[in-house]
Amino acid sequence: MSPRKYVYSFGGGKADGRGEMKNLLGGKGANLGEMSSLGVPVPSGFTVTTDVCTHYYANRRKYPAELAGQVERAIKKVEREMGTLFGDLKRPLLVSVRSGARQSMPGMMETVLNIGLTEATLPGLIAMTGNERFAYDSYRRLITMYSDVVMEKSAGIEPREGNGIRPQLEGLLEAMKRRRGVKEDNDLTTDDLKDLCAQYKAKVKKVLGSAFPDDPIKQLWGGLGAVFASWMGKRAIAYRRIEGIPAEWGTAVNVQAMVFGNMGDSSATGVAFSRNPATGENVFYGEYLVNAQGEDVVAGIRTPLPLNIAGKTDLTQTSTSLEESEPKLYKQLDSIQKRLEKHYRDMQDIEFTIQEGRLWMLQCRIGKRTGRAAIRMAVEMAAKRMISKEEAVARVKPEQLDELLHPMIDPKAEKAASILGKGLPAGPGGATGQIVFTPDLAEEWVIKEGRQVILVRHETSPEDVHGMHVAEAILTSKGGMTSHAALVARGWGKCCIVGCSDAHIDYKARTLTLGGVTLHEGDSITMNGTAGTIYAGTLPLVDVNLDDDKPFQQLMKWADAIRTMKVRTNCETTEDAMQAIAFGAEGVGLCRTEHMFFAEDRIRSIRKMIVAKDEKARRRAVMELLPHQRKDFMGILKAMAGKPVTIRLLDPPLHEFVPHEKMLVEDLAHDLGITAKELGTRISALHELNPMLGHRGC
Repeated sequence: MSPRKYVYSFGGGKADGRGEMKNLLGGKGANLGEMSSLGVPVPSGFTVTTDVCTHYYANRRKYPAELAGQVERAIKKVEREMGTLFGDLKRPLLVSVRSGARQSMPGMMETVLNIGLTEATLPGLIAMTGNERFAYDSYRRLITMYSDVVMEKSAGIEPREGNGIRPQLEGLLEAMKRRRGVKEDNDLTTDDLKDLCAQYKAKVKKVLGSAFPDDPIKQLWGGLGAVFASWMGKRAIAYRRIEGIPAEWGTAVNVQAMVFGNMGDSSATGVAFSRNPATGENVFYGEYLVNAQGEDVVAGIRTPLPLNIAGKTDLTQTSTSLEESEPKLYKQLDSIQKRLEKHYRDMQDIEFTIQEGRLWMLQCRIGKRTGRAAIRMAVEMAAKRMISKEEAVARVKPEQLDELLHPMIDPKAEKAASILGKGLPAGPGGATGQIVFTPDLAEEWVIKEGRQVILVRHETSPEDVHGMHVAEAILTSKGGMTSHAALVARGWGKCCIVGCSDAHIDYKARTLTLGGVTLHEGDSITMNGTAGTIYAGTLPLVDVNLDDDKPFQQLMKWADAIRTMKVRTNCETTEDAMQAIAFGAEGVGLCRTEHMFFAEDRIRSIRKMIVAKDEKARRRAVMELLPHQRKDFMGILKAMAGKPVTIRLLDPPLHEFVPHEKMLVEDLAHDLGITAKELGTRISALHELNPMLGHRGC
């Protein structure tokens, strides 16, 4: 019996895996294999399957016995394809180690870049590239990521916020930039970076108690273990709970030859979408950074440049796009994205790197999108016969339709308000709330105190996901339309503005300064995520009118033609009945009479009925409800215009209509002209051990 296959190779126009093998290879691994088979330029690598993750957790974090040998053979294949050797002193191969679950979990699990770089292999990389600055820049990035991901997180070390090894190393970087009088990492010299690498290694040993491993094999297995461990990390668990992703799926791990976007001005890295993920417009859309690695774009460390002229905004009109600076490379990238969208028959989210003028594709996947974009894409793709009408309807999730019903800022109020600041419109709709600067406090204010909050950060990271989920909206001062905040917000249909460079956030003072105004934590702001505008205070929100939304109306017509189930509404008011008809309801499935009694103009009558001492008083109280109910039913029946209406007569536990707090009981007794004791006795008599039984049928 042949040993089980745990490692699948890809690269050089060949692949062991295919696009439909997502359950085994994860989304990233399956798509890397598929792209490689299509002849797309993909750096060689291999995928360690989700079966290994399952085995890892079922066997006390131990790997299958066959794995080490299969990994070793896969590395030899990568070496042959790339013409470099892992751990070699003259021509060292460097690799990235990335997670890849079967469903996209942006930023929730770990990545380590530049594995294989050590004090011994550094001279070889310098000789091979002729670029000493690049080599030390790559080394300091490896030390940062490895110490954070492998030596701290994977080891279960949980420092206080801001005290982790990564913030401490970034503190050394910022201090170096201040001493040199520069703003960007790119402005540091080779000697600065050499000095930083030495400082980083000393800090790692001091803070974490062990030295950064200067051994390629140890780095590789440390990276693999850290990715598997991150599947059960706090942020991954929180995200899976929100998205309904089963824990037993596990993650795959992708090991891939490094290609470098940080080798100078002829190198770059970027993230792009085959269509605009915020609006659904059929325009190639993305961002890139010159002389950077991929993490720089997603982390929002530097504000990226637009990929093409069509993607320029008010804030990036003067920026140079890739289309303008490198027209040949842009044309190649544009051709690949069109080919991938046609092949997968859906909008693609792609990552790419340009190394010294050569284009490499690092990832493609089905892109996350807003609800409005999802509908537009589905309808337009069906119109172009890329997909069927049935597929178009099935592609739009119910929660994406719900997103369209979310409010926007009242246009009249917005016109009269003065704009406090402006950023990139990363998530749709309007939102208002109190500003809060940490995800933990956001969660506390929303869950414990019932407040509405807007999470304000320099940039978000996967550790912020719990606070992002409860917030009404997210505002960041850094990052672009492909940053972590933008990706996650779009996936959830949440209002979001990123890259608001004028926003000065002071975490210590708990203040946000914008447009010359200083706001404190707890102050309210209003955001228009569709336009990217921010206003002080609370502006009124209004419901969206879908009558003029042609893609929405078209999708609903197709859904009506396909469906076999008829849909009725639950409603108790004329307004709700009219709204239901506008949404296509075919009658009222349930009109709950008792829900009509809670309004201020009639609750007193129902309470009088409950405390009545005899039938005459009870009948008199009930008859006070007659004009209200007559009006309600006339409105509902008129709105339904002959469609069926099912009415349920009074059927609640009666104690639901009366208060139970002492002060409120006294107020009601006074209002009803009886003593508080009499009312208290009546309320006690109504108490039920199981209120769901009620006075059913009586």
